[in-house]
Amino acid sequence: MPKIEKKVKQVVCVASAALAVAVTAFGFFAAWETTVFDEFVFFAILTAFAPPTVLNYVDYRWRKAVDEHLPDLFRSIVQAQETGMTLPRALEEASKRDFGPLTAELQKMTAQISWGMTLEEALVAFAKRVNTVLVQRTVPLIIEANRSGGHVERVFDPMGKFVQSTLLLHKERRNQTRPYIAIIYVAFFVFIFTIILLFKSFFIEIQSLPLLGTAIMAPKEVKRLFFHMTVIQAFFGGLVAGKMGEGTINAGLKHSLALMACGYIALKLFL
Repeated sequence: MPKIEKKVKQVVCVASAALAVAVTAFGFFAAWETTVFDEFVFFAILTAFAPPTVLNYVDYRWRKAVDEHLPDLFRSIVQAQETGMTLPRALEEASKRDFGPLTAELQKMTAQISWGMTLEEALVAFAKRVNTVLVQRTVPLIIEANRSGGHVERVFDPMGKFVQSTLLLHKERRNQTRPYIAIIYVAFFVFIFTIILLFKSFFIEIQSLPLLGTAIMAPKEVKRLFFHMTVIQAFFGGLVAGKMGEGTINAGLKHSLALMACGYIALKLFL
């Protein structure tokens, strides 16, 4: 997975928002006060959130891969320093190995050191580029250990164990929350099944009754109401799933988009 720069995210967000506004404006002039306008708004929402969500997911996978290779990097540094290498030399040797997306960042850091940048400045620049929680926590420790001198490798060994245990805790948390995310998906599909069954078995049948048929909403209005309910249920249900599974609201956007798309297809096919 490639790294997504912050400027790229900002440009994509602005472009997606502008395109969504254009779709909504076109729907306003072409199909105002009709059910088709609701579909224009629906696709405008997808247009606004889908590209940033994809980029956030790609960036999340990149950051996750970086964190997962940190324990291997620390073990490699410990082994190199045990043979008598200095920390800059150990980092240079580590940059020649395969640590996934971390390798390119190590090569940048060793190149900066070779150009005259101090080790501390290169580590700070490395932390700013990667900008993951684990890197932000470990880089200051590396800097302080290097300042104090002595056996720096003694710091890397417990740091590697700390990172490994943190990753295991995150993995365990994700495994524990998966059943709750599955419950949100199941509840949404039960909701879809219920409204389809209710529409076909109640609203359609009752329209044929001479007295009650005129007292309830028309099937077209009921479809529109159910469509609004489905979009709202899918959007906020996905946000809850992301918050429970990964701890952030932004992570729930991919669940929201998936549920919204499934709900739209289901209503189009069966209502």
